[in-house]
Amino acid sequence: MKKHLLALAVSALAVGGAFAQASDTIGKVKASGVVTMGVRDSSGALSYTLGDGKFAGFHVEVCQHIIASLEKAVGKKVETKYQLVTSQNRIPLVQNGTVDIECGSTTNNATRQKDVSFANTVYVEEVRIATKANSGITSIAQLNGKNVATTTGTTSVQLLRKHERATGVDFKEVFGKDHADSFLLLESGRADAFVMDGQILAGNIATSKSPADYKIVGEVLSVEPIGIMLRKDDPAFKKLADETIAGMVKSGEMAKLYDKWFMQPIPPKNTKVGLPASDATKAAWANLNDKPAEDYAKK
Repeated sequence: MKKHLLALAVSALAVGGAFAQASDTIGKVKASGVVTMGVRDSSGALSYTLGDGKFAGFHVEVCQHIIASLEKAVGKKVETKYQLVTSQNRIPLVQNGTVDIECGSTTNNATRQKDVSFANTVYVEEVRIATKANSGITSIAQLNGKNVATTTGTTSVQLLRKHERATGVDFKEVFGKDHADSFLLLESGRADAFVMDGQILAGNIATSKSPADYKIVGEVLSVEPIGIMLRKDDPAFKKLADETIAGMVKSGEMAKLYDKWFMQPIPPKNTKVGLPASDATKAAWANLNDKPAEDYAKK
């Protein structure tokens, strides 16, 4: 019985030690020589796969700069492993220590801040409206009586309906099963507009048969900070990440990276997203912070 109790005590200590190590990312990486980056396979120019286990994107490259700073902190070269994450598992994998830094397209909000931390924001998303260039639509008011495409499972049209300028505007929703399907509704004329994240709209326009036939118009429906996710209660690693980001902004490297991923041709198809840095993103660079989406909402 005593042996059994002793074994349980040792096991509990081991589990406690593992959680403590997970909370100290710098110490964990120094001991193991490995850092694990969480990545997405299709999060636009923020994080996407090139195939063969290779990943690229704006947030991926920012994280590579953070890992370079991490190597200086631990005093040695470390191995970077890439872990594909989904919307469902990304937070638990950061929490349990499987992923050390998540570099995808995660909205920083108050609910998530209870479970994880976020590095200071360097990309702010805006929900917008895409139409055909010759549609004459330039504002929410002109969607009255129109068909508006949205992707099943997203909240973009809900945001549109809640917008103060949507009062009295009556439109019909048409649903695409994914973003490509929603854009096809616009392309084929079955929808007069497509409401979604600006980056997704710009990406679909860039890869369409005739990009000049489309434009992003109207009021910004929602503004959300998209953050690089870290474990909670690890102030040393958050400080390292935030200092790296601050250095990149000050040197002009952040603006150069944004231009590289959003304004220049990117692999594998060498197409341009064509989405200039928004005023909200520029404001985030000018006043670095990790405020949640709720702070961006119009009061």
